[in-house]
Amino acid sequence: MPKVFYVTTPIYYINSDPHIGSAYTTIVADIVARYKRMMGYDTFFLTGTDEHGQHVLRSAQSAQKDPKDFSDELATRFVNLWKELGISNDGFVRTTDDYHIKTVQDFFQKMYDKGDIYLGKYEGWYCVNCETFWTDKDLNKDKLCPTCNRPLEHIEEENYFFRLSRYTEPLLKHFKEHPDFVEPDFRRNEMLKILEGGLEDVSVSRTSFNWGVPVPFDSKHVVYVWFDALINYVSAIGYGRDEKMFNKYWPADVHFIGKEINRFHSLIWPAMLMSVGLPLPKKIFAHGWLTVNGEKISKSKGNAVDPRILIKAYGIDAVKYYLLRDIQFGNDGDFSEDNLIVRINADLANDLGNLVHRTLSMISQNFDTLPTPSEVGKYDDEIEKLTLETIKDYFRFMDEFKFTEALTTVWKLIKFGNKYIDLTEPWLLAHDDSKRERLATVLYNLSDLIRNVAIMLSPVMVKTSEKIFEKINQKFEGIESLGWHKTVAGVNVTVGEPLFPRIDIKKWKKVINMVNEETQKVDEKSQVTIEDFAKLDLRVARIIKAERIPKAEKLLKLILDVGGENRQIVAGIAKTYTPESLIGREIIIIYNLKPVKLMGEESNGMLLAAKDGDKLRLLTVDGQVETGAKIS
Repeated sequence: MPKVFYVTTPIYYINSDPHIGSAYTTIVADIVARYKRMMGYDTFFLTGTDEHGQHVLRSAQSAQKDPKDFSDELATRFVNLWKELGISNDGFVRTTDDYHIKTVQDFFQKMYDKGDIYLGKYEGWYCVNCETFWTDKDLNKDKLCPTCNRPLEHIEEENYFFRLSRYTEPLLKHFKEHPDFVEPDFRRNEMLKILEGGLEDVSVSRTSFNWGVPVPFDSKHVVYVWFDALINYVSAIGYGRDEKMFNKYWPADVHFIGKEINRFHSLIWPAMLMSVGLPLPKKIFAHGWLTVNGEKISKSKGNAVDPRILIKAYGIDAVKYYLLRDIQFGNDGDFSEDNLIVRINADLANDLGNLVHRTLSMISQNFDTLPTPSEVGKYDDEIEKLTLETIKDYFRFMDEFKFTEALTTVWKLIKFGNKYIDLTEPWLLAHDDSKRERLATVLYNLSDLIRNVAIMLSPVMVKTSEKIFEKINQKFEGIESLGWHKTVAGVNVTVGEPLFPRIDIKKWKKVINMVNEETQKVDEKSQVTIEDFAKLDLRVARIIKAERIPKAEKLLKLILDVGGENRQIVAGIAKTYTPESLIGREIIIIYNLKPVKLMGEESNGMLLAAKDGDKLRLLTVDGQVETGAKIS
């Protein structure tokens, strides 16, 4: 029977474009999929988008779009980004796909028929942003969402409930019989603690809106977005419609997820599978969060970096190498652009790039083709032994998803390759005709080491691996290519340009700190005088009309009453306020600002607003104030 491997990412909620944090899981899953294919596995790699729920509906309404059209637009951005990142997914599931909707309804019906779903009433707290229910015991005194720290809504509605409590003991049994079911260990222990306290039944439908999968036997309800989303892992591989494909790949070998959705995947999803009689996934791996330069990722801080910007600046292989080498997979980690540059200069340019360039340059200078080894000498046993040990350790670490350790062991081999050059001194051998056979062996050994390194790096650094194979004129034929002295001699080699040029940190313009640097420039300006402040004409205005600007997600066109004068301004507040919510509000504007055109609309002034996380909050006046009144 062929070896089979099924790996998934979570499906991404389409509330915003993916940044480096949300791309992290996909990059890791892609590396694992490539590694397994290299090992000869029939691999299926799934990712996708989660498109139902109240948050998507409100976002679509705010953008004045049909929710399906809105979802189509945002899902396409994910599809295109994964292509640009070179992600090798075999499937892309969308929760608005017809086959997925049918599978969700069939799944829900089976659980209902078994008696695991019943009608009840939910009263409590709900986070629209995370699409998550919370009980009072989950919350602090501020009643903010424990995940995103946003205000919660108190809801009271008729819902269907899943008898999750029924599966407390079966899940405990499974956790104890399969100690590696959830990784890392500390994430498993978090789930065990919840289990040992006893599970409570959970709401699995909503009635206050209709953007979702209709409950098959009650059209007043739509399936709760998380229940809907989790089923993607089986719907995408044919559950209920292509049993041959489904039986081939299920159960999943690993679900890669972020730690904030561990409870859904490690407790609720397995219980749902138990309810319908399906095997549980073999492993759920909940990794930590990324920060950027020590700060939580946020658009307002200017560090919610589009991965395409990083890749354009540094190259996809360098970014992926840094993510896996510097950040211990499973733990929280910080993406530091400074550390990325250090890794590029030290590891990629100095260590790997230098080894390849020096070796090929010496072959080109001294031989017509890649030479055949003949005269064995000092240090040859050492380089062979370390190469074979590295291959063995590499397999072990990659199989355990210990990517940092896998790359560290490969880099020990690369560093020894450079040391081997210093120890054997091929530049001296080249000047002694009697040492020509020894020189041939030294350069062949280096080429063989480089070829093995290129194979081990291929799941992580695809383009770099391909370039190395082109330079040494070898064929990559999967895992069988690994091993000592498997390099084909007598072929032409290409020196070309170094794999990774060094970055001059004194001249280099970093990409992550662009917004922060601009803020810093403002902070460094001299203090203003009272005369400077007096140049600003600040006035009270009342909003009498507001409308969206087509094709501009953030901009609203406002008509203001400023002391009897009607004035138009354009403001970037559409993600915080709907047009109808602004009518009649009294705000403060800069009256004497030079007019500008935004999206073809004239803006004659600027309103004042304060940043509140990712949102903008209008500055208003205390009580009723006559429009046109000056602020002093």
